[in-house]
Amino acid sequence: MLIKNYKHIIWDWNGTILNDIDLSLNIINNILKERNLNTLTKNSYRELFTIPVKNYYEKLGFDFNKESFEEIGKIWIEEYEKRKYECSLYNGIEIVLKKIKDSGIEQSILSAYSQHTLEEMVDYFSLRKYFKYIVGLDNIYAASKLHLGIDLMKKLKNGKGETLMIGDTLHDYEVATEIGADCILVAEGHQSKDILIKSGVKVINNILELIEFD
Repeated sequence: MLIKNYKHIIWDWNGTILNDIDLSLNIINNILKERNLNTLTKNSYRELFTIPVKNYYEKLGFDFNKESFEEIGKIWIEEYEKRKYECSLYNGIEIVLKKIKDSGIEQSILSAYSQHTLEEMVDYFSLRKYFKYIVGLDNIYAASKLHLGIDLMKKLKNGKGETLMIGDTLHDYEVATEIGADCILVAEGHQSKDILIKSGVKVINNILELIEFD
């Protein structure tokens, strides 16, 4: 395994464990259409998406003088919450989580998703048994999870090279760097492989590649 030497794996949720790309794209396109802004293809979405989400909305042409970021974010998240169970887990994720657990490696989730809903979703998919900590934000606007990551690392008390973060965006890489974790990025989430490669860390095509190298 790529991960066999680590004591703890920190997982991102949206776009890494939960495949919510199609839903996210559909919701933003509906919002764009209502404002006569250009809609996105899946490819263009994955090229433009970024965190903080406010920067992503600016790229899409939203005018925050006419409509605040908070208002647009509220529209998006309310629709997402109504439809979140349309999403599925990525192919193979439960195989990977189980193999990691069986190897004696602890796992946690660190997400920019709201804490309450994150726990609801983890329980809906019966995944709680795999995770020591489930950590989300206390608001709906997905600004950054860096401060949460710092707190989580203090709890883990692991040394250098003992914690790995797995995500699907450059923000996950940035968080990993700031909190002192190694990082692997998965290129089937919210950002394209071309963007992820810029991080300089290991980029895999899908989650099953984590356990293909025993």
